[in-house]
Amino acid sequence: MVNIDIPVSPALQTALEPLSCSVIELPHATPLKVELPFGGSMNAFVDMSKGIPNDCSMNFNLLLQMAPLLAALDCPMKILKLLKPLIDIIKAVPSLDPIKIGEAMPEFLDAALDVSACFVAFAKVPLMVMDILRLIRSVLNCLLGQLETLRNLMNGLALRFGEAEGNPDLLATLDCAQKNANAQAAALTSSIDPIAGILALVTTIAGIAGMQLDIKLETGGAPPESTEALDAVITVLRSAVDAIDAIVGS
Repeated sequence: MVNIDIPVSPALQTALEPLSCSVIELPHATPLKVELPFGGSMNAFVDMSKGIPNDCSMNFNLLLQMAPLLAALDCPMKILKLLKPLIDIIKAVPSLDPIKIGEAMPEFLDAALDVSACFVAFAKVPLMVMDILRLIRSVLNCLLGQLETLRNLMNGLALRFGEAEGNPDLLATLDCAQKNANAQAAALTSSIDPIAGILALVTTIAGIAGMQLDIKLETGGAPPESTEALDAVITVLRSAVDAIDAIVGS
């Protein structure tokens, strides 16, 4: 048996070499967390039913947890903001001195002191808002990457339709691929509305704490069925990411 060396090009030789572990190694997820104003933090849950977790899936999981939290914080934050000046007023008006009020005042002040510990939450709200904005930016960047890849695929399909004239089999294949791309675009863009809802809640909470946010995330709602429409959605997401960068830093 004779071994014969067959010369091959450097590119082919590189392609035939076994892949190193560094090339095929799965990345470790490093999800973000959100510090809460009343103490503690929220972290993403690992959903093992969806395979190996990555930053995109875990950050989106954490973002979904934010919606009920922010909705629940709305009224308590307003109550806390109302109680502090009320307590200050009552402390400053000792002249209202009927016997019953005088007897109730120590109990009220003791209860007020317990509540006053919650007022420090306002100082921590901006930190929570910044964390959530970073989380929203991370998810938007994940969406942008997938939408831009899909847009490039749709552009490539559009070019191939011209080449497929007179070839019904290729036309049928391209038509199927285009329908799949449209379905994928609809699925991806459907996740924007929940993010926009969370952003609206964050804006409300930030406003109560004296922060003014001006971040637009309005894509029209309808799923894009052309590369032009997809480009418009990408532009909106990119503008939102830039607006968040201006607030939290790039």
